[in-house]
Amino acid sequence: MYKFLIRPILFSVSPERVHHLVFNFLKLSFKIPFVSKLVSSYFCNHDTRLQRKVFGLKFQNPVGLAAGFDKDAKLVNELSCLGFGFIEIGTVTPLPQPGNPLPRMFRLPEDNALINRMGFNNEGVVEAAKRLKKRNRDILIGGNIGKNKTTPNEVAVDDYVKCFDALYEVVDYFVVNVSSPNTPDLRALQDKEPLTALLSRLKELAATKPLNKPILLKIAPDLSTQQLDEIIDIVMQLKIDGIIATNTTIERSHLLSDSELINSIGPGGLSGKPLKKHSTEVVKYISLKSKGKLPIIAVGGIHSAEDALEKLNAGATLVQVYTGFIYEGPSLIKEINVKLLNSEVGKIKQQHSSN
Repeated sequence: MYKFLIRPILFSVSPERVHHLVFNFLKLSFKIPFVSKLVSSYFCNHDTRLQRKVFGLKFQNPVGLAAGFDKDAKLVNELSCLGFGFIEIGTVTPLPQPGNPLPRMFRLPEDNALINRMGFNNEGVVEAAKRLKKRNRDILIGGNIGKNKTTPNEVAVDDYVKCFDALYEVVDYFVVNVSSPNTPDLRALQDKEPLTALLSRLKELAATKPLNKPILLKIAPDLSTQQLDEIIDIVMQLKIDGIIATNTTIERSHLLSDSELINSIGPGGLSGKPLKKHSTEVVKYISLKSKGKLPIIAVGGIHSAEDALEKLNAGATLVQVYTGFIYEGPSLIKEINVKLLNSEVGKIKQQHSSN
């Protein structure tokens, strides 16, 4: 019903405007008694076989919502009723910022893709932290942190530290975002020296806290093999808890959409189906290079249960959806979890038959 009835209506409105309309609709709808229970009963799967224990946390299922959808933690309780095993808020920055000028999000329906150049638009980490104090504690929340646009890279560490401190009591894990293509020079922080300095500082800060919170690094899909090797080495040497692979890409090759349309849109990060293959290749490379010792959250081009299974088979421990969630609807999470359960049952039957 979503793809044939609801999605055409939503796609008739500009992407960012419809995003706010959907948020308002969900907020109002969930204030009606029994709506949350009704929605949860349909979308949530509580089968214990879906549970995953990763970097010391127990995930009810391995399918999460990627950062960018609920930047300011305004809808975590409502979204938790749609079957997600975890939700990542952000990217948040120390100070509020409006992001890049409108329009800054574009659909490519022929490619089942989006291009965005949002630019870390958010209300600031303090506001997000206030909201998260009132959240439902039954779902795991990740805090995706970044730097303000006006903060020079030379002092970017300070911005990440401020976000880290502000969110420490209200999130379950952290994601260090140095891979968005929409903040000038941000991706330079993926280079060996600045990345080592940033992650070392956050690890030192975490060691002073009474309760350990996992730290993950989110990387770009556009890295060279040498850059990937350096990042994997840094992450393992510093004992960073995991990698999220990958963010959006600046690549525009092999798209079905009209080239004039692509050129008219201009810069931004591409997400959705065109990213699937390369994202999976990055996941597989990290898994092989780290000999399976590094937990990976895979994101990029997951539009079906088969896509999610492909990422997990490539070496991912967990998966996240964003563009696929927009194109396929909330039933995608349920479909992935059912597929995973059927896959587990199939493995068990195969093991029994071979014994």
